[in-house]
Amino acid sequence: MAARSSTASKSVLSFNINARIVSTFFPVDNYALAETLTSGQAFRWKVIDGGWESVIGARWVRLIPETRGIRASTISEDADLNWDWLTTYLQLPVNPNDVIATFPTDEHLRKAVQCCRGLRLLKQEPWECLASFILSSTKQIVQIQHIVALVCERFGDPVPAPPGRRAFAFPSAERIGSLSEADLRCCKMGFRAPYVKGTAEMITRREADLEAISRLDLDAARAELMRFPGVGRKIADCVLLFAYGFPQAFPVDVWVLKAIRQLYFPRRRPNAKKIIRFTETYFGPNAGYAQQYLFHYMRTRLRRASQND
Repeated sequence: MAARSSTASKSVLSFNINARIVSTFFPVDNYALAETLTSGQAFRWKVIDGGWESVIGARWVRLIPETRGIRASTISEDADLNWDWLTTYLQLPVNPNDVIATFPTDEHLRKAVQCCRGLRLLKQEPWECLASFILSSTKQIVQIQHIVALVCERFGDPVPAPPGRRAFAFPSAERIGSLSEADLRCCKMGFRAPYVKGTAEMITRREADLEAISRLDLDAARAELMRFPGVGRKIADCVLLFAYGFPQAFPVDVWVLKAIRQLYFPRRRPNAKKIIRFTETYFGPNAGYAQQYLFHYMRTRLRRASQND
């Protein structure tokens, strides 16, 4: 496919006349869909007419929480569509009770779990996850969502969507690497533009293999991700947790650092290095899940406190 000019308008995509909306129902208990999709793991989900809509790979998707399950819709020519791609993304086979049972027994985690017992982890496509978290540096979630939306609308390929909807895939590493920094800065990336471009170029030149990272152990996988420009330990751990499914990865950002200090070290001020060492041993084999519960718990507490001011 020929590279498009960054200033070219989007062409109208003609879809197969047999393509239509197909739906399925996933029976699943205790899945907090809204909390999971807004928990800072992924940045493209929007509430539209009472449902959650996004693009996964090259598919427009709509999710609606229902009693004892989730109803999903997409566009397809195949009425008997295989939904494994969405089952994997939503991590439906994971039993959260089994995960929670591995957590250490302490008051703070107990309260965090009670705050949202159905919170889950997603498993995303590695390139999109990596690029999105590079773009997340020093930004709030709503700002990250805006940047990612601009990138997809300007440089992503259109995907089939219902009438009245416009949907775009996340642009490939090859596409991002072919753009100028000026093109990328037009998406409000700022200083992150050379980082995401440099990462895309490394992947395009095959100086790094995102697929191979899944076969490494945690430390080696983290080190491989930190070879990319703009990727420190926090971003690497986000990608390990949200794309590669390393349950021990424990991203430590400002929110989590504050949570660990307040909850576990109220009378001390350990530095970030000591807190990272603490998280590596204390939270067990599913430390990344514990991190997500604590992250959500602290954000919820702060929101409630601000509403009561």
